[in-house]
Amino acid sequence: MSNNMQHSVQGANLADILERVLDKGIVIAGDITISLVQVELLSIKVRLLIASVDKAREMGINWWESDPFLSTRTHQIEEENRLLRERLDLLERRLELAPALITTSEQHEAA
Repeated sequence: MSNNMQHSVQGANLADILERVLDKGIVIAGDITISLVQVELLSIKVRLLIASVDKAREMGINWWESDPFLSTRTHQIEEENRLLRERLDLLERRLELAPALITTSEQHEAA
């Protein structure tokens, strides 16, 4: 019976800790450097923020709201980008042909 009581108390403590962390936020920072013969080969900077969405917004962090991969508009944005690329390709092809058209037009005027 005491074993069940202990699990219940631990669960409540974990929930309290998690609530506090999400409410206040916590930052974990660390750097990893890999060197060989005093030559730095790789440097990794790790910055991790754990907070609730409300706390993150309060701190001015809301990148997930405009990230197209996290948005329901992802398909729409991809389609718009595809159409814009097609239009750009068409315009670039027309610009490449423009000097040849001008030369042909000038030759007809001279004749």
